[in-house]
Amino acid sequence: MEQDRSQKTEDQILALSDALQSGTMQHARGMLNELSPAEIAHLLESLPHTERNIIWELVDPDKEGEVLIQLGDEIRSTLIKDMSLQDMVNATEGMDVDDLADYIQALPDRVTTQVLTSLDTQNRERLEAVLSYPEDSAGGLMNTDTITVRGEVTLDVVLRYLRRMGKLPDHTDSLFVTNRDNVFIGTLPLASIVTNDPDKTVAEVMSRDTEVIKASMEDDEVAKIFETHDLISAPVVDENMKLLGRITVDDVVDVIRDEAEHSVLGMAGLTEEEDLFAPPLPSAKRRAVWLGINLITAFMASWVVSNFEDTLQKVVTIAVLMNVVASMGGIAGSQTLTLVIRGLALGQVSRSNRSWLVNKEIIVGLLNGIAWAFVIGAISVFWFDDLQVGYVIAAATIINLFVAAFSGVVIPIVMNKLNIDPAIAGNVVLTTITDIVGLFAFLGLATAFLL
Repeated sequence: MEQDRSQKTEDQILALSDALQSGTMQHARGMLNELSPAEIAHLLESLPHTERNIIWELVDPDKEGEVLIQLGDEIRSTLIKDMSLQDMVNATEGMDVDDLADYIQALPDRVTTQVLTSLDTQNRERLEAVLSYPEDSAGGLMNTDTITVRGEVTLDVVLRYLRRMGKLPDHTDSLFVTNRDNVFIGTLPLASIVTNDPDKTVAEVMSRDTEVIKASMEDDEVAKIFETHDLISAPVVDENMKLLGRITVDDVVDVIRDEAEHSVLGMAGLTEEEDLFAPPLPSAKRRAVWLGINLITAFMASWVVSNFEDTLQKVVTIAVLMNVVASMGGIAGSQTLTLVIRGLALGQVSRSNRSWLVNKEIIVGLLNGIAWAFVIGAISVFWFDDLQVGYVIAAATIINLFVAAFSGVVIPIVMNKLNIDPAIAGNVVLTTITDIVGLFAFLGLATAFLL
């Protein structure tokens, strides 16, 4: 699927490039605007900076708002900088409130004020309600386009009401049942409206065991609820159970994708908004920070080695083999770290099972340590014809894999408790520990038994 999409994007880029090079700008504009906003956004994200600006100029103004919402924050902000004040305001026309909330936060303050004043009273109040919540909360994720009904009306009345509306909000699978104070009571699935006797009341057929989402809930928790219960939409309420809006599956898919990108890119010290085709200078600045942190950890490992200078001078074999132990510990620890970070993200790791998880990973580390210690020791003996070297590197391997397994579990749990993102910082801390322990164990044992 991803390969088909990549091939399609490549074909689109080549076709547009041919059209632009041949000077048929109008043809290129027509080709571009035949694509959906999501396809245009993907195309823009796949182009270098200069070509991106050229293609953006060809996008139909009526589509600009929808395309901007599909883009990552960094690319969106870059394109918005070159737009006129009126174009920024015009791009908001027809946007859903949740999309408008995302868009407006990337705008300069003067434009934000103008956008707010351009809205009618109802939409302005809805937008302000969404903006009052953090962006990564259910309140910041919700849309206010809900359809509510009372429990005492009949299904026939509800059906006539829907027909008068003419069009339902996207991803509407249920109506929300509230009382006169807008307190949420339950949901009325659309299927129940058409399959039940029209003379029945809403209260008789509605569902009362609906998953309700508090506005303060974090977006990743919302995603877990949708995943667990296979939801298409869910009501968002305040602390008093008053209905505020709803969250739909398309918004949750974006959250899941962002979380996945965050986990993968975070391990390299990058953000999920990193623009693959950003100019070299800003990209270099962002990555320099992570390289600096890595340099500090490398010097720490080098300091450990420097304390065993005499050993290295006398036993050259040690210099050849010492990276093997550190490398094995780093890989083993990363495996455990990745699994635990995933478990934390899915809510599978809790206080009740932490001890069991630590014990299990220690056993795994020891089993792998013993197995690979035998292999590494045997290779070392065969290579250097020295039985003692085999014993030393085997013992160091077991020690480092034990420490790697323990650290791989404990580091993300501790960081999570301290509100530090383990996906970003965990790998650096782990690598530092496994390098230092691996080198210290190997060189220390070599000093004790080989000199």
